[in-house]
Amino acid sequence: MTRRISEHFQSELIYDLSAILIHKGSAANSGHYVAHIKNENTQQWWEFDDEHVSNLGCQPFGKGSSHSAVKPSQTEQLDHSSSDVIIENGNGPDAGERQASKTDVTEVKTFSSCDAYMLMYVLRRPKNCDKMPIDSSGYITEKEACTSSEVDSHLPPHLYEEVEKLNDSYVDLCEQYKMKKESEVNCITERRLEVRSILSKAAVQSPEEFYFWISMDWLRLWADNIVPSIIDNSSIQCTHGKVPVSKIGSMKRLSSEAWTMLFSKYGGGPVLAKDDYCVDCLFGVAQSMALADNYRDRRTLMKEFAEAALAGDCVDEKLYYISKPWLQQWLRRKNVDSPCEADAGPTASIRCPYGQLMPEQASGARRVLIPETLWNFTREIAMAVKPDDSVGCSTFLSDSEPCTQCSIQLTEVACLEDTLREFKLKQRQSHEKLAMGKGIPILPGIRYYLLPSSWLSKWKSYSNASGKSAPAELETLDDVIGFLMCEKHSRLLERPPDLSCKRGSIFQKSPATDTLTIITDDDWKLFCEDWGGTAAKGITAEVDFLGNDFVGSSEDMAISEEHMNLNDESNVGPESRRFIIKISPEVCEECIAERKSCELKRKLNYSDEDICVCFIRGKEPPKSVLEASVNSLEPNRRTSKRSRKTAFGNSVKLNVSGSTSVYQLKMMIWEAFGIVKENQVLHKGSLVIDGESACLADLNIFPGDVLWVTDSEIHEHRDIADELSGQKMEERKTEEGFRGTLLSSSLSSQFVSEASACLN
Repeated sequence: MTRRISEHFQSELIYDLSAILIHKGSAANSGHYVAHIKNENTQQWWEFDDEHVSNLGCQPFGKGSSHSAVKPSQTEQLDHSSSDVIIENGNGPDAGERQASKTDVTEVKTFSSCDAYMLMYVLRRPKNCDKMPIDSSGYITEKEACTSSEVDSHLPPHLYEEVEKLNDSYVDLCEQYKMKKESEVNCITERRLEVRSILSKAAVQSPEEFYFWISMDWLRLWADNIVPSIIDNSSIQCTHGKVPVSKIGSMKRLSSEAWTMLFSKYGGGPVLAKDDYCVDCLFGVAQSMALADNYRDRRTLMKEFAEAALAGDCVDEKLYYISKPWLQQWLRRKNVDSPCEADAGPTASIRCPYGQLMPEQASGARRVLIPETLWNFTREIAMAVKPDDSVGCSTFLSDSEPCTQCSIQLTEVACLEDTLREFKLKQRQSHEKLAMGKGIPILPGIRYYLLPSSWLSKWKSYSNASGKSAPAELETLDDVIGFLMCEKHSRLLERPPDLSCKRGSIFQKSPATDTLTIITDDDWKLFCEDWGGTAAKGITAEVDFLGNDFVGSSEDMAISEEHMNLNDESNVGPESRRFIIKISPEVCEECIAERKSCELKRKLNYSDEDICVCFIRGKEPPKSVLEASVNSLEPNRRTSKRSRKTAFGNSVKLNVSGSTSVYQLKMMIWEAFGIVKENQVLHKGSLVIDGESACLADLNIFPGDVLWVTDSEIHEHRDIADELSGQKMEERKTEEGFRGTLLSSSLSSQFVSEASACLN
């Protein structure tokens, strides 16, 4: 660099390559950076690639690499408009790179630059000079005043001064830390000596010696070197301002000398001396213990009366009614020293709302007779728990009569239950096959009726229900039939169920999942009588053979192989013939199609729902994936618990909406599985999803659907960041380091490849 700054410095200026920054990637706004740095002490080059560091030897790109393949005598000169840089000995980053680019440019549809992103040089200094002085303008001065005492440094003076300041600051911090540590150690040592000194004098030598009480919680904090503010004895003081006997485990005695040392330094209180024990609390504890002993003795005696009463062996004296469950629970309680909350209300459950004895037939009104001695004891403990609970302690003698009003109500309820039970039994007997869920054989030429399967399911639950609970309300048949008709044409809004032929008889194919169920004429008439139906408004259905002389009307619907399973066991009989089903009123195809269209539109108008995408590595997907994809097309199809719990191996749930495009879905799959979107072959069942502009609603992809994808491996894998950066290339500002290079141009890679081929 001598000739470039000759006017400032006359001696030779040589700069040695110190580091190389390399950019890898197809665009200026994305990619990866790698650094090759030279160790000035060992003259070894090192490659820094994130957390990977490797030795390159004495060459910037490693010995024997393509970058150092140029002969030592060979010199590459780069033609730049801004500067003439000469890289000697073939160690530059572009040595050998151009030759490789000539052979690869026609094969790979990308372009590369022979220039490094940044080169860093260090001035070569004389051996006897550690640091070259630099003037304020940034140039090296002609002053060669270098001394051996100066520190060897490659840093500029301003950075060197900053490092010196940081070092001085670090030394100061170390000194401060050392002083603080010594202070803390001295404080801890002083506290330990204090604790040992006071504890050694804390013991009370004889009962006659005067002492003081102190809280063990405060003493523990003090002994653990946790400096408390003042002595706090409030936790061991009773409401009378004295020391209670119940706190004996939470306090400790201190000798007068030890207490004086603590109190003189920390202060606080209250001061509780030897004679400050609480006589009132002492008498209270003694009284409680005496009452507990008395209660246990009385309760032991009363338990014998209670067990005899439950066994029905009562003494001949005045008897009282008491709740039997209450008495049983009272006997089960153990280790009781005083009455508890559960002892309240011994007669609450046998007292009716009118204040009289509840009839024994009522729910929860079981009772038992107990002697007067036991009754007085139970009433005493109940009033002790709840003094104002007169309702729960109502007195009922053995000759008390049950409440008349409650008895009448219970009789009415019992009659209603009997009537309801008989009605349910009649329903099950009148419609035996329907109640048991059995199918009925369908004969040609006989009139049948259609009922909604949902209503029949509710009826079956009602008829088979047991117990005293109120039955579920069922709609009347007229209302149910009205819901099946369209208002515009007064026609049927549901198609007839599918039929199947088995062993010479015709049955409904899937009565458990069909919308409508076929019932007999007798069932329909009985239903109309019991459930408010008009026989003339029923939906009739009649099955007949399709003969050569039969002419179907608009109300007839042929049952072909699509609607029936025909067995080929015999060439004669019903199995070998086709059927038609005649329905009145006829099916309204127009309204059904309109309803399905609206339902489909509603289902496809979803947002923030999950679909499952499975990555299939083999040629064919597993059967479980295909079945899940097919079942998702049939929302009303019932599946077993095993199929519902099927877990797919390499799968992921993606949050999508009906407006999500296939392109956006493929980008999600790219991010989840790392499959380039051009290599994704997306399927739903056996159907292939093509294109990228269509949205999921256009392709009838619903929430919960299972899709599967395979990797064609046709296109090369690349980073998803390249795809995202390509979309925003025009919006983002190009990095200054790439200005004027092909990496920042808007030309396509194909154009660059063709241009390079022409130049070569």
